Parts: sequence; structure tokens; C-alpha cells
Amino acid sequence: MLADSWFNRTFLNSPQQPESVMHQQATLNGRVAIITGGATGIGQATALLLAEHGAQVFVGDYDPIERSSQEFSRLGITEVKCDVRIESDVKQLVDRAISVGGGLDMLINNAGIGMVKQITDVTEAEWDACLDTNLKGAFLATKHAIPHMRARGGGSIVNMASNAGILPRAHDPVYSTSKGALVAFTKSIALCHSVDRIRVNAVCPGPVGDTRMMNADLDKAADRVATENQIIAASPIARVSQRMISPREVAEAILYLVSDASAMVTGTCIAIDGGKSLGVPPALK
Repeated sequence: MLADSWFNRTFLNSPQQPESVMHQQATLNGRVAIITGGATGIGQATALLLAEHGAQVFVGDYDPIERSSQEFSRLGITEVKCDVRIESDVKQLVDRAISVGGGLDMLINNAGIGMVKQITDVTEAEWDACLDTNLKGAFLATKHAIPHMRARGGGSIVNMASNAGILPRAHDPVYSTSKGALVAFTKSIALCHSVDRIRVNAVCPGPVGDTRMMNADLDKAADRVATENQIIAASPIARVSQRMISPREVAEAILYLVSDASAMVTGTCIAIDGGKSLGVPPALK
């Protein structure tokens, strides 16, 4: 019976097939991607990685920077100034991708801000800024992207959540709320638009170094090195590796979620946090 199985015919009798399948999964030729918050950090790393794999990439950011622009130009990545809290800005970004790229296959809702403050000290304006950027921005981009993905026969949306969306944290309740809601949004939209062959997933990073958000937090610290070590120590694998997660490592997970390798993956939340969301790390040996 095994000799007649699909697995046997495809893999055992065709030793070159697995390599060609993996190559096909990593190829994004002819596909169009939008990435919000793409000028730095995880967004920038994702834009470069998807472009390296053949995608036509459109980056939206409220504050483009020259260093990124030079790298983007080398790979043919298009930048559009975009504040994800403003619907007209988001629509302009999507429209640009459609008019230039001819369609839309991938959306990475990466734009986000932090909020380290206790709820009693948070102003209404600060609440709005955090929820509007981290949650409303994903809503607006998803709303305008779905009709175009539906027209293409499907697509992939990846939301940038956080380990704070899996396990709330005591020092940033508003940020945790925004990311927890984004996780719920991910699952709801994945269910609603499965009929359109649109897959929706989230990645939930932990301490990622060299991002605009992390650098801002470290710059505010009284002792930058001590604070960085404390952040690393909260994640089991980060602690034993003695480093933070890199933006490229998160981008690699996003590449998987938008590729054909994850054709049956939707509504999931992948924690890329060095085990931080698992609980208190064990003592070092």
C-alpha cells in the first residue's frame, strides 16, 4: 500500500522533489506585499526579506528614514508616507500597491507603538494613540486590503502582535490590551475570510533588539546596559543565548506565514519570544 501512496510517489521515488518544493515555497515572484511601519526594525527586515524572495514590496511609514530608503531603492521597494491611524493614508498606500503592482497578495500590519505606564496615569490621548496605532491601524489596512485579495483568489495577512498579547504584563497594561485585542482580531478575521482563501495569522515577538520601540525604551533607562540585561533575562532562550531576538528572525517567521509553506495555517499566533510567554525561567545550570 505504501508503494502506491502519494507520499511515496512524491518523495521516496523522487529524491529531488523536496528541494524543488522548498524552493517553490520560498519564491514570492509575482506577488505584491504591503508592510506598515516598515522604515525600521522588524518592518524593515521583513521588507528586505520579502523583496529578496521576489515580492514587489510597498512600505508605509509615518517617518521614512534615509538609511532604509537607500536599501529599499536597491531592491525596488516602494515607500509611501502613511499614518496608519488615518484611513485616507491607509487607502492611499493600498491604492498605490494596486495601481503599480496590479494587485495585492500579502499584508503585514507591523506599525505599532509602546506604552509603558500604569492605567491610572494614562491620559485619554495616550490611550487613543496606542489603540489607534496598534489595533485601528490593522483594522483599516485589513479592511482596504481584503477586497483586492479576494479579487486575486486569496492572500495572506500577518499581524504584529506581541508576547504581551498572549500573557499580559504588569508594566504596560494599555499596550497589552492593544496586542491582546489584535490577537482576537487575527482569529476572528481568519475565520470570517477563510471562504475567500485569505489566511490571517499573527506573530508575537518578545524582546527584539535594534527596533525603534526598543531603542526608545533603552534610551530612557537610567542604566541602559542593566536594563537591556534585565530584558534579556526574562526570556529563557534569550538569557542562555545572551542576546535579544533579531528583527531578521521575526521576519523569517513572517516569510513562512506568507509563503506556500503555510498554505493550511490560519488563525495562529506564533510566539517568537525566546520562551518569555511560557512563564518564569528556570535557574541557570
